[in-house]
Amino acid sequence: MAGGIGFYICDCGTNIAGVVDCAGIAGRAGEQPGVRVARRYPYLCSDPGQEMIRRDIEELALERVVVAACSPRMHEHTFRRTLTDAGLNPFLLEIANVREQCSWVTDERGAATEKAWALAMGAIRRATYLEPLVTSSFPVTDTALVIGGGIAGIHTALAIAGAHKKVYMVERGPSIGGHMAMLDKTFPTLDCSACILTPKMVEASRSGLIETMTLSEVTSLSGFKGNFKAVIKTAPRYVDIDRCTACGDCVRECALAGRVPGEFDAGLSKRSAIHIPFPQAVPLAAAVDPASCLYLNKGKCKQQCVEACGPGAIDLEQEGHETEVEVGAVVVATGFDLYDCSLVPRLGYGRYPEVLDALQFERVLSASGPTGGQIVTPAGEEPERIAFVHCVGSRDESANEYCSRVCCMYTIKQAHLAREKGLEVYEFYIDANAFGRGCQEFYRRVREEGVYFIRGRCADVARLGGELRVFAEDTLLSRRVEIPVDMVVLAAGLIPPAGTPELASTLGIPIGADGFLMEAHPKLRPVETVREGVFLAGCCQGPKDIPDTVAQAGSAAACALALLNSERVEVEPLTARVIEELCTGCGSCETTCPSGAIKISDGIAVVTAAECGGCGVCAAGCVRGAVTVANSTDEQVLANIEGILEVGHG
Repeated sequence: MAGGIGFYICDCGTNIAGVVDCAGIAGRAGEQPGVRVARRYPYLCSDPGQEMIRRDIEELALERVVVAACSPRMHEHTFRRTLTDAGLNPFLLEIANVREQCSWVTDERGAATEKAWALAMGAIRRATYLEPLVTSSFPVTDTALVIGGGIAGIHTALAIAGAHKKVYMVERGPSIGGHMAMLDKTFPTLDCSACILTPKMVEASRSGLIETMTLSEVTSLSGFKGNFKAVIKTAPRYVDIDRCTACGDCVRECALAGRVPGEFDAGLSKRSAIHIPFPQAVPLAAAVDPASCLYLNKGKCKQQCVEACGPGAIDLEQEGHETEVEVGAVVVATGFDLYDCSLVPRLGYGRYPEVLDALQFERVLSASGPTGGQIVTPAGEEPERIAFVHCVGSRDESANEYCSRVCCMYTIKQAHLAREKGLEVYEFYIDANAFGRGCQEFYRRVREEGVYFIRGRCADVARLGGELRVFAEDTLLSRRVEIPVDMVVLAAGLIPPAGTPELASTLGIPIGADGFLMEAHPKLRPVETVREGVFLAGCCQGPKDIPDTVAQAGSAAACALALLNSERVEVEPLTARVIEELCTGCGSCETTCPSGAIKISDGIAVVTAAECGGCGVCAAGCVRGAVTVANSTDEQVLANIEGILEVGHG
C-alpha cells in the first residue's frame, strides 16, 4: 500500500472532544504501521474539513481513509463523496463511531478515550483489507404506492399525482377519509372538518392518476428503491361500486337494520350489516360487513338486500383477490387508533353511559352525528355540567409515556363548543400544551369564556346517590375537589393503529419504543425510513395535528417524487456473494434471507444484488462459509476484532 492510510478524528465541537482525548488518539494513530497521516480537526463534516481530506488524498496518494467521528448513519455518504471527489473509490472508507459509542455514553474521560482508541485501532486494521467496489444502477418505476387513505394518504397521493405520476392508494376501510372525516370542527380555527376534507376526497376519486383500493391491505413488498413489487390483498365488498347508486334501499331492508354498532359514530348509533359508511364516503357505495351479515355467517338470511337492490349491485358470493403492482416508492400513511379508555377503569368508561371518549363526543357535536349536533346524554337528557379529563392513556407510565400532542387542544376546542351551547364546563388537566400556531390564543379565549380549568390529574369518576361525580386534586390550590357533573369526556391519547407490527415486518422497517413506525433520523430524515424508497407520513410515525400531518405528507410526497423523477437509481454494492465451489445448495441462506434476495437455482445459491440489503444473515448462517458480504469478509471482520483486542490487552 504505497500511499497508506489517512486517519482523521473529529472533535465535533465538545460532543467528542469534551470527553475523548482526540489529540492523543491522533498522535497514537500516526505511529501505526500503514498510517501515512493522522489529523485531528474540529468539524470534519464541514467544507474545510472535507477539503483537508481531499487534499491529503491527492497530495499523499492515500489509498484508504479512516474517520473517527459520529455514527456512519449521519455522515458516511458525506465522506464517501469526499473520497469520490478526490478520485478514490468511496468504499475504501472506514468509520469508527467514537461519539454515540464513546463520548455520548460516559463522562469518564479515560474510559471514553481508551474505547475510542480501541475502535480506531479496529478501523485502521480493517481498512487495510477494504476492497474497491462499484455501484450498480437500475431504471426507476415512476409509480407510487400510498398505504392509508386518511388526510395524510390523500394529500400525499394528490401531490404525487399532481406531478403526473400514477398512484395506488390502499385503504383497509370501505371509504377513504380516515379519522378526520369523523370530526366536527378543527382547532384552533374551528373550520368544519368535513368541509375542508371532502373536496380533497372527491379530487382524489376523480383523478385519473389515483387508483383507490378500499378494503385492501399490503401483504408483501419485495424489491428495492425505485423497483418494488407489492402484493395487495383486497377483501370482497359484496357490492359492485360501479352499479351501486347509494340509494340506501338495501340498508333499509337488511334483516339487521339498526342493530349493528356503527364505526363512523364510534359506536353511538346502529347501522345495518350492509351500510354506506357515511354520507360523503368515497367511494359512495354500500358495503357488506362480513362480521355481522347473517347470510355470510350462518347462511340463513333471505337476502332482502339483494331483492331490494334495483341496479343489481349486490353479490354475496363475491370473492376477494390479490393484485401485484410495480412501484418505485412507497409512502406509509396508516394513521392512528384511539386509546381504549376502558383500560383505565377508575374513570368509568364502559361502566357509565355518560362517560364518553373524545371521538364519541366529536360525533355528538357533529351535525351528521347520532344526535344531530345536540349535546345529550345516552338517556336523551340535556346535561348542565360536563367535565373533560386530559391525558387518558398518555403521559402515564402505566399506559404510554409519550404526550399525544393533540389532546389538550381538541379537548379545549370541545369545551368551547360545549360552552357555546350553555353548559358549565370543567377541564381537569396536568399541563395545557397549546404549542401550535394560534393555539395559545385559542386557549386563552376559552379560559375567558368561563371554562373552569383545574390543574390536577383526575383520580376517580363514580356515581354516588344517582349523581356522577369527578374526584381530583387541584394542585394549584392544594386541595381535593369533588364536582357533580352530568357527562364526562375522556381525552384519549393516540396509539399506533392495529396491525402496525405486521405491516412493519412486511415493509422491512423498524418500530420505535412507543410502537409507532420509526424514521431514519428524527431531525435530518424525519420522513424517510431505513429501507430506502419507503417514506412515512402523518400519525403512523407519531401523534400529530392536522397541519403537521399535511406538512409531513407533502414532505413525503416530495421525497417520493425525487426518487420517481430519477431515470435510474444506484444500488450499493455491499451485498452478499456466493462462492460457488463451496456452495452445496442446502437452502439455509434462502430461508433466512429477510429480503428474499437469495434463491437456489440449479443447486447453487444465487443472489439478486439489487434486492440484497447486505445484512449478513446468510453469511452468518452458512455452515460451509460459501456466502460472504462485500467489505464484511471474514478477513476484514477478524482484522477489526484483532485491532480492538490489541488495545484491550495493552
